[in-house]
Amino acid sequence: MTPERYRRLLDTLDRRQPDLTVIMEGVHKPHNIAAVVRTCDAVGILDVHAVLPENRARVAAGTAMGSQRWINLHKHNDGVAAIDQVRTQGMQVLAAHFSDTALPYREVDFTKPTALLLGTERFGVSEAAGAAVDGHVIVPMMGMVASFNVSVAAAIILSEACEQRRAAGFYDRPRLAPETYRHTLFRWAHPKLAGYCDRYGLPYPELNDNGEVRHATRFNAELAAAKARQEAAS
Repeated sequence: MTPERYRRLLDTLDRRQPDLTVIMEGVHKPHNIAAVVRTCDAVGILDVHAVLPENRARVAAGTAMGSQRWINLHKHNDGVAAIDQVRTQGMQVLAAHFSDTALPYREVDFTKPTALLLGTERFGVSEAAGAAVDGHVIVPMMGMVASFNVSVAAAIILSEACEQRRAAGFYDRPRLAPETYRHTLFRWAHPKLAGYCDRYGLPYPELNDNGEVRHATRFNAELAAAKARQEAAS
């Protein structure tokens, strides 16, 4: 862990937005999923919600999603369940969806806690999810085609959300809860050690100012003991 690398992790975490997220309902093409997740990282989103289709694309889509280690993935069985979960966090849920009540994306206040719902590549959001959200947003079109690719639409709308939040100072100070910040920092800085902790039921250790485990000798002993206990029990 170089000082420059650790500083970059801290700076990135300082800009993460706990009240901005995306729900992908049935988006199944791996390249679209990967593109949406990349955009989420770029605008400071930490958590992404996904309703993956129950078909052979599910594994491929999940792999594309998991390739982005800077984003937390939350899987759901259906779009309404995902909407209900983000609503418990006080978020408005807006669907990228054509309707008589849809607003152009620049007329939406994205400084409010917001979840953006994206539908499938071919059919858009489901009827149930479209009815369950708080509103619909569109990207106005000036040509013959009816809509943007789902990942392009996500990038356009989320860029507007990012700009509104930047102007409001949302990126100027850390906004994550302290425990979420500490937990995420350890996973980012030491993914292999985090995997061991998860496997053997150990809490993540504290890091020093250089991003290294503060009491490394003690932690290594605790890890070895936990591994031995699990192997003895199996």
